[in-house]
Amino acid sequence: MRIEKAEVFVTSPSRNFVTLRITTDDGVTGIGDATLNGRELAVATYLQEHVCQLLLDKDPSTIEDTWQFLYRASYWRRGPVTMAAIAAVDMALWDIKGKVAGLPVYQLLGGASRRACRAYGHASGRDLEHLFDSIREELDLGYTSIRVQTSVPGIEKLYGVAAQEQSTGERYDFEPANRGTQPVEEDWDTRAYLRHVPTVFEAVRNEFGPELPLLHDGHHRMTPREAAQLGKSLEPFDLYWLEDCTPAENQEALRLVRQHTTTPLAIGEVFNSVYDIKDLIQEQLIDFVRCASTHFGGITPLRKVMNFAEMYQVRSGFHGPTDVSPIGFAAQLHLGLSIHNYGLQEYMPHSRLTREVFHEGLTFENGYLHPGDAPGLGVDFDETAAGRFPYDQAYLPYNRLADGTVHNW
Repeated sequence: MRIEKAEVFVTSPSRNFVTLRITTDDGVTGIGDATLNGRELAVATYLQEHVCQLLLDKDPSTIEDTWQFLYRASYWRRGPVTMAAIAAVDMALWDIKGKVAGLPVYQLLGGASRRACRAYGHASGRDLEHLFDSIREELDLGYTSIRVQTSVPGIEKLYGVAAQEQSTGERYDFEPANRGTQPVEEDWDTRAYLRHVPTVFEAVRNEFGPELPLLHDGHHRMTPREAAQLGKSLEPFDLYWLEDCTPAENQEALRLVRQHTTTPLAIGEVFNSVYDIKDLIQEQLIDFVRCASTHFGGITPLRKVMNFAEMYQVRSGFHGPTDVSPIGFAAQLHLGLSIHNYGLQEYMPHSRLTREVFHEGLTFENGYLHPGDAPGLGVDFDETAAGRFPYDQAYLPYNRLADGTVHNW
């Protein structure tokens, strides 16, 4: 069996996605996710102009060798564009291998380590009343763990709050990227945020009790010292994790945070190689790996990272909002089902239009996800439906402080 064709599709049902489809000479197809929110065409071009021709006439069963070839042979390694492209190839080859074997990918990874994967949902609100209503809605949908994001007095536009106006008409936290040729400017005030957030979690605990697992995303906004302050102030409210409390390009920054708080830490959604997270795992400076298969090079390297993390009692918490397509989400769900050190999976259901293009095989029941038992990844790609939704340029927002300084979004 040889690879006969490699095709790239860019489609925008509610949001932009980049999909790679590989076809073998005997008609087996595999699909992979190469979506990089706000930079989709860069990855599509990388695949079309540099990668697809390298795959032709190659053996699709040699997943490890192909991954190493695409990573090492380009000389210029790593980076989100390169790793998203490699991820799409990797997923597609695992999809093909599963279909040839007649098995779901998780069986090829060693079989299931649990019956299903526990998931968490997103709740947010402009004030406590709206936030409480949002939490109740998530609980009614079946989620048993909830991420809590909140507006902050004095900050008009803030990441993760669904009630904000959005030009597309979609929920802001469903897709924060606005359609258009320029990114939307948002505002930020760290001191106001640090004062307000602990009062919100105190109110949530008083309303919903001590048992409900709660999470919060700091979205890289704080310095290490500020992150340590937030983690310490949230300790009485027993968070399941505090996510992205500070930018971790400097991995040593997490040492300061760890020294001052016992709040569990999750990080990694913007990472794209093991070198971004190796020290954080080895020194046990984090508790959960947030990397996404789509942005990390696929199933192959993320599986290796989680095997490494198991030695240090660090668990998975893979990035899973809708900027990962149903293909990429399925890939990491198969991995999550198979690894021993699974933690929690972020899950934001895709829109009706997205599900017209990508037919998912997963199930979500009583707060738990399962990828299904169809051979391969269990996702079908409808090329005809994809053609009805052409690419529509969109940018993620960016932040400025009150004095006009650009800040981490």
